[in-house]
Amino acid sequence: MSYRAEGLRDRPTSPLILTVPGLDGSGPTHWQTLWEARDARARRVDMGDWAKPNRNMWVNRLNLAIHRANRPIILVAHSLGCLTVAWWAHYEQPAYGDPVIGALLVAPPDVDGPLREPRLQGFAPTPLGPLPFPSMVVASRDDPWGSLDHSERLATFWGSKFVDAGEAGHINADSGLGAWDDGRRYLSRLARQALAGPVRLPEPSAMSIFA
Repeated sequence: MSYRAEGLRDRPTSPLILTVPGLDGSGPTHWQTLWEARDARARRVDMGDWAKPNRNMWVNRLNLAIHRANRPIILVAHSLGCLTVAWWAHYEQPAYGDPVIGALLVAPPDVDGPLREPRLQGFAPTPLGPLPFPSMVVASRDDPWGSLDHSERLATFWGSKFVDAGEAGHINADSGLGAWDDGRRYLSRLARQALAGPVRLPEPSAMSIFA
């Protein structure tokens, strides 16, 4: 199977995939790491201290990565990375589809109820405004970090498509998913949707993340 998402071509204005891991980062057998290794179009956002997440720092680092990319972006976030994306959209208020043209949001944790992990506290409350790009929330029925109902409600608030991934735990390395082929198919579906809409290209002299 090809690990390049369908519809993403190697041309200067084609999207770059930025992966946004969650708490403690994504280890060597996590699907995000495997996607990065097998697809030259995928690049990880470095949040600095993965073990001590700071909302403002993580949002600023994501913002820097997005604007340094100098091209359209599709975000692929896992767990606390999903909340980082939501806070980025809340703070930056970008135009719809510019510069982020889509986001795959996998296993967002519930930071508004009783916390399983105190280090998530700084990301509460969850931003609930509609996201300014096409998005898809993928959630598991037995995720210990958040219920399926919670993720479905987030999808409604964010204006995202919702995908029930069945019983897949936290959809991480411990779930035994390997490179998570279903996730690649979700990404391809999202990419087709994102690329079907208009992507505004600026005049050469304009300041923009587009090349």
